[in-house]
Amino acid sequence: MEYIVVAVAVAVLAVVVHAGLEGAVARRAFPVLLLAFAARLLVHVFVTRSGVIHYGGDNRVYELWATEIVASWKSAGFHVVTAEENPALAGVAFPCHVFAVVIYLCGGPAPLACTAVVAVIACALCVVMYRFARLLGADERAAFLLLAVTAFLPSFLLHTSDMYKDGFNAFLVVASLYLGVSMARRFEVRKVLVLGCLLWALWNVRSYMVFMCLVPLAVSLLGVDRGFSPRRLLAFGALLAGAAFIYYGVIGTAAVEAMMDQLDTGQSDVVRQTNGDGGSGVSFDDGGSAWSSLGLKLLYTVFSPFPWAQGSLALQLGKIDVLVSYFLLFAAVRGIPILWRADRRVLLILLFFIVPSTIVYATTMANVGLIFRQRMPIVMVAGLLAAVRWTRNSSGGQQSNAPAEIESSRNLTAPFYRAPRGA
Repeated sequence: MEYIVVAVAVAVLAVVVHAGLEGAVARRAFPVLLLAFAARLLVHVFVTRSGVIHYGGDNRVYELWATEIVASWKSAGFHVVTAEENPALAGVAFPCHVFAVVIYLCGGPAPLACTAVVAVIACALCVVMYRFARLLGADERAAFLLLAVTAFLPSFLLHTSDMYKDGFNAFLVVASLYLGVSMARRFEVRKVLVLGCLLWALWNVRSYMVFMCLVPLAVSLLGVDRGFSPRRLLAFGALLAGAAFIYYGVIGTAAVEAMMDQLDTGQSDVVRQTNGDGGSGVSFDDGGSAWSSLGLKLLYTVFSPFPWAQGSLALQLGKIDVLVSYFLLFAAVRGIPILWRADRRVLLILLFFIVPSTIVYATTMANVGLIFRQRMPIVMVAGLLAAVRWTRNSSGGQQSNAPAEIESSRNLTAPFYRAPRGA
């Protein structure tokens, strides 16, 4: 049954690519993404499950929790297993339920089939990255290069080659910001509804990331260089009301309590010292304060592992990823003034995600291996700015300063509708 699920996943991938990209681009992208899909299955079989490198462990934990969900279904019927019923699911309910469905269909442990589902989500993110880059004004060449780089980004490849939740998190964060930028360009109420679904899923994957996304999304609804329209005011009020409901209406639930504790826990001196144990740990002379030595912590958050660092095999392999990240970040910095001249509002949406997220992660910095995973959405959003820098106009060699409005009102409500010809 696992192989049937893998075959279905390939079919879903084909649908996602051809529905999300224009015909000629889809024909070029599908072989690349099919190779990326296969690479994840190979890494799953020969690396993450073979013991070649000793890394992670979350994948095994999520597999165990998904199995417990299946056991609960068999004893009490199909239902959503909430954090109140199983406190371990706080913040990871969505991926664990997805894995549970696959395990139930396969009649038992099905890590390969679950990995195939994660791989499809990873490839779908690459499609969103292409469309997002085009929306920012990147040309087809630059957007396609970003798609390919994202598909094989080593950290992303590793963390979408098993039952990790990082692929879910990256997809939901980038897709939410994509909708935010599209609303800044062309507001529609139905985009808000789709965005609500994405944020709900993100809440059940990595809850604090919802709050990382709220400020840039508020900017997209509020606007920076224009006044409120009645519809924008209504949508902005609905967003604030929803945030208030989440904060005050369900404050007693295990999921919300866990989310509120995550930052305090991650910044605590005890946890940072514990995370620092091992070959990739980093200790700072900060007197036990998460906000001390912030400049040095930011340096490690953005640029580690450094080429000269010693550590485990996984850390050494991580240096390949960080070299790609350097390439993206360098291009992203050069892309900022281009997007600033073209559309300051959209640039601020991206920066309001990149900068606060980086600072918050810096306050929890204690382990290169952990930050290696956490910063993936930040690197991907920075990669969008890199695609703007890579863009050249038809006259030969200068970057385009004009963002492309590539979406029609019918295809902005989800990341998988077909882009208009020429986009």
